[in-house]
This record gives sequence, structure tokens and C-alpha cells, in this order.
Amino acid sequence: MKKVEPTLLHEKTAEIIRQKIVGGELAAGSRLSETALSKQLAISRNTLREVFRLLTQQGLLRYEPNRGVCVARPDMAAIVDIYRLRRLVECSALRNAWPLHPAMEKMAAAVSLGRERSAAQDWTGVGTANMQFHSAIVDLADSERLNRLYRNISAELRLAFSQLNDARLLHAPYVEKNGAILALLTAGQNEQAVQALSVYLEVSERTVLAALSRRGW
Repeated sequence: MKKVEPTLLHEKTAEIIRQKIVGGELAAGSRLSETALSKQLAISRNTLREVFRLLTQQGLLRYEPNRGVCVARPDMAAIVDIYRLRRLVECSALRNAWPLHPAMEKMAAAVSLGRERSAAQDWTGVGTANMQFHSAIVDLADSERLNRLYRNISAELRLAFSQLNDARLLHAPYVEKNGAILALLTAGQNEQAVQALSVYLEVSERTVLAALSRRGW
């Protein structure tokens, strides 16, 4: 059996945990058990500790006295910075997207999934579909470096969302907004799509910050 290089194993395992965060399986503040997680992922506890260290450096985990390693809780300053990065990355990707880019199929699939999950009133699922839509926007840039950056941003954003009580209010309004942005892009109206996304992100940021403010963050 071919042995996996330690660095590759760490990165692969970190991505698994990152995707659990993006998918809503791990909420902000959740305590991570070394014993349970190392068994689930079939890795040693020493390897898992290295993965924890990596994800802590990336702002997704943190060590809490008397609790151990926990999933991070992004504060308001972090959220402002996340949305600043989202505007830079996503708006640029939309503006410069070429017609019939393969990522547009991923955007369309995310819109369809969001509508399906909305009809089922699965608001966590709607949130995941929204995440997939925005990741597909970043795919339009054809940059693996941006994709890696955005995977971490997506995880931090999901952690911010997980601290809010009303998932329907947070995710439902954006299902059709995603569809409208895709329609503009499909019609070759890139700049109008950028304008729609800019307004979208501003409203989303204000909603998240207001909700956290009401909770005393």
C-alpha cells in the first residue's frame, strides 16, 4: 500500500474538516474530540494535532482553556474583512468572466439546489447551495490560488452564519437573487451582474452584522 506523504495527509484532512464547516456539520463553538475525530478520519492523534494547528493558523479553530480545541467564532471585525475580500474576488470574477464558462453550469446547479432545498424548507441546505453558488463564481476566475483562498473564506463565513438563530431569514432571500445574477451573466451583462452582486453582498453583510450585534457580539 502506497504511503501518503505527511504534508498531503495533513492538507487532505484539513480540507475534510473545512468542508464539514462549510456544509454546516460543525458549528461555531463546537468542541472537537481528538479521540472521536481521529477514529472517524482513520488518522493518528499526532496527525490530527498537526491538522488542528494548521486550521488554527487559518482562523477556523482555536484552543480554549478547559475545553480544548473548538471551532472558531468569527467576530464582527473578521466578518467585515471577509465581506471586503468577497467583493474583491467575486465581483472581479463576474466582471471578467467569459461567455459559456463551465463554472456557469455549477452556478446553475447551485441555483436549482437552492430552490429545491427552499421548497423543502431545509434552510441549512439552502445555505450550502448558496455557498456552492459563490464558489462557482470564484471558479470563473480560473485561479487555483483564489479557489484555495475562497475555500477558507467560505468556511469562516459559514461559522459566522452558524451563530445566528434564523437560518431562513439568513438564506432564503438569496435563492432568487442568485438566479437573477446567473441570468444577467448568461445574457452577457457582466457589469449589471456585478452591480447586482455588490448590492447583494452589502445587504448580506448588514444582515449578519446586525444579527450579531443584537446578540452582543
